[in-house]
Amino acid sequence: QVQLVESGGELVQAGDSLMLSCAASGRTFSISVAGWFRRAPGKDREFVAAIRWSDDSTYYADSTKGRFTISRDDARNTVYLQMNSLKPEDSAVYYCAAGSGSIIHTTQYAYEYWGQGTQVTVSS
Repeated sequence: QVQLVESGGELVQAGDSLMLSCAASGRTFSISVAGWFRRAPGKDREFVAAIRWSDDSTYYADSTKGRFTISRDDARNTVYLQMNSLKPEDSAVYYCAAGSGSIIHTTQYAYEYWGQGTQVTVSS
C-alpha cells in the first residue's frame, strides 16, 4: 500500500502563487506515475497535472498549462504542484494520486492511491 498526504492548501488572492506538496509513504517503489486532481463544489473531480517517474515527462490540463508546474523529489518521496497566477476558478479541493502504470492518464480511474485532499481557495 501507498499512503499520500497533501499539504499547502490555503486561502489566497487572485494572482498569488501557492505550492502544494504530496508526501508518499509505504510501498513508494511501486509508484511510476503521480498526478494532481481537483474538485470544485458541485463539479466532478478533474485532472490538473501528472508526472511520470521513468523520464519526468509531464502533462497538464489546458486550464492549468503555463500556470502550474508539477515536479517530484525522489529523496523526499514528495510530489509538488507549483501554482502561479491563481484565479478564483482554481478554488477546489486538490487531491494527489499515484499509480503503477507506465502511461500518464488524465482519468482518475487509472490511479490506485489517493490522498485526502487539501483546500485551495482563491478570492477575487
